[in-house]
Amino acid sequence: MVRAASAWPAPAKINLFLHIVGKRADGYHNLQTVFQFLDYGDDLFFSVNNSGTVTRRYDLGFSEEADLCLRAAHLLKQYAAPDSGVEIDMIKRLPMGGGLGGGSSDAATVLIALNQLWNLGLSRQQLAELGLSLGADVPVFVMGQSAWAEGVGEQLTPIDLDEPWFVVLNPQINVSTAQIFTNKHLTAAPEMKKIRALEKGIDSNFGENQLEAIVRTEYPQVNSLIEWLSQYGKPRMSGSGGSVFMPLQDQQQGLEILAKRPSYSVGFVAKGLNKHPILMIE
Repeated sequence: MVRAASAWPAPAKINLFLHIVGKRADGYHNLQTVFQFLDYGDDLFFSVNNSGTVTRRYDLGFSEEADLCLRAAHLLKQYAAPDSGVEIDMIKRLPMGGGLGGGSSDAATVLIALNQLWNLGLSRQQLAELGLSLGADVPVFVMGQSAWAEGVGEQLTPIDLDEPWFVVLNPQINVSTAQIFTNKHLTAAPEMKKIRALEKGIDSNFGENQLEAIVRTEYPQVNSLIEWLSQYGKPRMSGSGGSVFMPLQDQQQGLEILAKRPSYSVGFVAKGLNKHPILMIE
């Protein structure tokens, strides 16, 4: 299947809960979380050529060396013919530093797309292993299924969740994941959740995002946004912030909330997905 001219989706993810359960010898943290995709995200476009080079048309304000999309493409070059080249373009919708996995999702879509467009024949598991070197969230996007995650987020158990509508708001700030995970107040939770507890569903009593309190202290805009959204239900922060989300009764409720959102915020209404959009159209 070759779709060089069409858009390849890179969806958002949300963390329905996030517990820190220990610190590793390499400085990273072990965690437990549940990932779910949303039917909203970035779009990537690939113009495959015989130049042997990897280039980009977009400019998001960071260097090519720091660009996860280009790094993902270069990872695949080792498996490709010497003259395999590509120019990548993007419509960017997901906020950077927003806790929605935008950069990781983009990188995963590059791995999936170029594996097909360059006819490399790598398995999803091989792509996920490559993706882990780019970021802990990349494997879940590559595997393409909502999942219970442990380790640094790469130990994935596929699960099926309810797929409600969500409203997602962002205070238009970039939250530093590294800063949050090195905060002196970050501690590991003594209690680990069991995956079988998901049989009863994830509700407000299942768990929490243990990074939320730190982010709310360090970034007052996130705190204000959570307080504002709390008048409509029980919002949570996704990942290391600063986006916050809340499940809805229906799409219309989300649109009404979105219309009233604080002026310092942006947002969208999206449906939860158990499968990555690419898997749904393959």
